[in-house]
Amino acid sequence: MKDSVLVLSGGMDSSTMLFEYKDRIALAVTFDYGSNHNMREAECARKLCESLNIEFLLIPLAFMGKYFKSSLLEGAEAIPEGHYQEDNMKSTVVPFRNGIMLSVACGLAASRDLKYVMIANHGGDHTIYPDCRPEFINAMSKAMTEGTFEDIEILAPYTHLTKGEIAAVGKRLGIDYSLTYSCYKGGEKHCGNCGTCVERKEALRFAGIPDPTIYEDSET
Repeated sequence: MKDSVLVLSGGMDSSTMLFEYKDRIALAVTFDYGSNHNMREAECARKLCESLNIEFLLIPLAFMGKYFKSSLLEGAEAIPEGHYQEDNMKSTVVPFRNGIMLSVACGLAASRDLKYVMIANHGGDHTIYPDCRPEFINAMSKAMTEGTFEDIEILAPYTHLTKGEIAAVGKRLGIDYSLTYSCYKGGEKHCGNCGTCVERKEALRFAGIPDPTIYEDSET
């Protein structure tokens, strides 16, 4: 039964969710909020939805890029390199990004008589991103239920999984991760050194998937 809207970035995690839950996703929505990598991710998201015959929307949130403070909105040179556990990665937080996107997705769900909004936050996000943590997701889901006649809820089945465990799901489903994009710098090739590139490599290695990603440094 098609009962859900998926917040789809075009990265590994939400793309895995798109394939795993394709039978219940009525609509996938990507948001253009002005990040370095937005358009590359959005193109991946669009193509994946086309391959599954799932409706795709790209919704502009230009005000975020204009008024919010984050290294993701300031150009490739502003992106720190290293692992997400390092303090400098906090600069990549876009304030309340998921709260805003989930709110819009909730409105879409209510407008289409759908019951759920799906998001692919995961355990690796919890340290650095407050709006990916279980406490936030639970609170936001309650707010949606209280704020809609349809009693809309959030489904976040990856909340307690690692990115590697999500990649293992993708391996079982036969997902081609070369059709996804992760790099925060937004270049034609993945930089290989920003937090999300490092995490992508680790996840593919954990799942035993040969890395299909084209990196700027072929030795990375």
